[in-house]
Amino acid sequence: MKIAIIGAGGQVFPLRLVADMLSFPALQASTIHLMDIDAARLAVTEGNVRTLVQHYGFPAQVKAGTDQREALRGADAVIVTFQVGGLDAYELDVTIPRRYGLDQTVGDTLGPGGVMRFLRSAEAYRRIAQDMHELCPEALLINYANPMAMSCWYLSRLGVKTVGLCHSVQGTTWMLAQVLGIPHRELRFRSAGINHQAWLLELHHNGQDVYPRLRELMREQHLERRPDPEIVEDRGNHSDRAYRPSVYEGGQERVRTSIMDYFGYFHTESSHHASEYLPYFRKDAETTREVLPYRWDYYEICRRNAGDDQHGMMARLLTELRPSVEYGAVILNAMQTNQPAVIYGNVPNRGLIRNLPDGCSVEVACLVDGNGVQPTPLGSLPPQLAALNRSNVAVQELAVEAALTGDVQHVYHAMALDPLTGALLTLDQIRAMTDELLQAEAHWLPQFTALTSAHLPAGD
Repeated sequence: MKIAIIGAGGQVFPLRLVADMLSFPALQASTIHLMDIDAARLAVTEGNVRTLVQHYGFPAQVKAGTDQREALRGADAVIVTFQVGGLDAYELDVTIPRRYGLDQTVGDTLGPGGVMRFLRSAEAYRRIAQDMHELCPEALLINYANPMAMSCWYLSRLGVKTVGLCHSVQGTTWMLAQVLGIPHRELRFRSAGINHQAWLLELHHNGQDVYPRLRELMREQHLERRPDPEIVEDRGNHSDRAYRPSVYEGGQERVRTSIMDYFGYFHTESSHHASEYLPYFRKDAETTREVLPYRWDYYEICRRNAGDDQHGMMARLLTELRPSVEYGAVILNAMQTNQPAVIYGNVPNRGLIRNLPDGCSVEVACLVDGNGVQPTPLGSLPPQLAALNRSNVAVQELAVEAALTGDVQHVYHAMALDPLTGALLTLDQIRAMTDELLQAEAHWLPQFTALTSAHLPAGD
């Protein structure tokens, strides 16, 4: 099997994916072709991957280079892990909206940050799709880059066989198993929705519904208690590098618990992320601090970790090689061996969830074997959950249309439809913010021929 990794110069994640692959005997003789436009960063990953292969004596062939077409030629699977524009662009995604009073804790999935990150990626995806149609038309593209739903929807519109992978289902179910005092392997669950806003529709242990118990525990811990402000202040002090609370850590789940209390179900992304996708939790600094007492700022985390040389991860991998919770290598192993596996993947909605728009990207359980990724139909979501998802899908749809058509007005539409943006800003403020973002990031947006502050025609 030939596996191409596009964006292999990433700080840690590409190395983790390769280690996952090498953990499966059926993949240890694969050809792994690493590609990145940054030759220096690519060399770090290449050197560490070669060290892993040699250390364990695997027959894998490792290739690396900056030529995308060579990486894709004859590939059976293509894994995308890039971030177009890197930290320079990411800084613009979060700092410009903050000047307008819109604070994104991550800004990579929805809202101004998610829309801009996707639009910057669109041209790279278009070139990958074009090359894949010519050089590896039967290959599966495994997308790990955010914003997941917009990217996967766009790729499917370009005719590429795509599955998008995240670890929010895994992370959330592990956290809930701990809350319930249940071994994760014994927790039975069913999840569906959209990426970063999928819903845990069923939770069972030994044939018993554990949702009533979960609601009781989460309400008591996150709605009835309040964290000690002094402890929160200590935890928020970034000078203590030894303490880094997980986004799934107890005491930080008031947002998701409130959503469950109101709409009936727990969803699969952390409270920090969840607060960005709805209009209720980030109206002002005081409200945000009330529901999220510890500020988890992903841009700042990325900035502090810039230049990571992978040494820490390598030390662990050279001691013990075992797969992580990521689904990528699980898919490849199932395709190679025809041994069935079940994963949660982001795929086109072709009748899978009846009350979400046709063609949008949905996250559902998928069977994987030698026939590839086969999504399983859900039927319909509870109507209130589908309505919440549709508020996010509307933003995704307009951003995808902007990328497909080059119509910059759809960028303004996408921004205005974002639930949090609309809750905080007027249309004039949204236009000004969008103008500033487009002009600041024009270098990465070749699909738009003129990035000016032209207003929409009357009546549009």
